[in-house]
Amino acid sequence: MAEEHKMGSMDISQHKSSWAGFMKMTTWGSATVIIILILMAIFVV
Repeated sequence: MAEEHKMGSMDISQHKSSWAGFMKMTTWGSATVIIILILMAIFVV
């Protein structure tokens, strides 16, 4: 069956780097949307 699990023994370095990449893309995406909305407010309205 399954191997016995030991708390705190899992290597989470890949999880941390994935999370950092996700947060970086979310930040850049949000900034891009905000800039587009500001430019639309200036030039379209």
